[in-house]
Amino acid sequence: MSRVTPLNLAEVDPETAEMVGNAERLMGFVPNDALVMARQPKTLRAMWDLVASIYGPGDVDPGLKRLIGEAASKAAGCFYCSAHAAHGARQQGVDPAKIEAVWTFEDSDLFTDAERAAINIAMKAGRVPNEAEDSDFERLRQYFSETQIVEIVSVISLFGFLNRWNSTLGTQLEPAPAASLTGFAQTGD
Repeated sequence: MSRVTPLNLAEVDPETAEMVGNAERLMGFVPNDALVMARQPKTLRAMWDLVASIYGPGDVDPGLKRLIGEAASKAAGCFYCSAHAAHGARQQGVDPAKIEAVWTFEDSDLFTDAERAAINIAMKAGRVPNEAEDSDFERLRQYFSETQIVEIVSVISLFGFLNRWNSTLGTQLEPAPAASLTGFAQTGD
């Protein structure tokens, strides 16, 4: 159960309702974390702008971005965000077997070497303390430009905030992303 009660849409101003509607259109459901964040509309606006800039058009495949978010969230232990990222990966057309294999990405033939490099940095950077090393970036540079690396780290960093937000608040998971999550014990976040 959430430690802070999510607002319902009838309790928010029109601009905040529009932002929550944007999240619903992007994700296919109303996210509870947005309804909690709606208690601070400026924070919700800043988060929406950040999400839109990171998940908007870029040089990194949108499905890979979702796998990066899932990997970073799994490494951080955030059930809520891992489920959301897995759901987003499915929406982007990522093979469900690939989503399920994120924990075993290094040994799975479902992933390209480039995907392995990106998921590796997500797993290492998602941990506390951060385990990313120069050698991990050398590996990334074999497949990604510096602009793409910044895009990858942007996804990881976005989930760093969201992982901390949702695991601290115990945000209740919605049914749609719960159905997308595999490989993670449902322990409550």
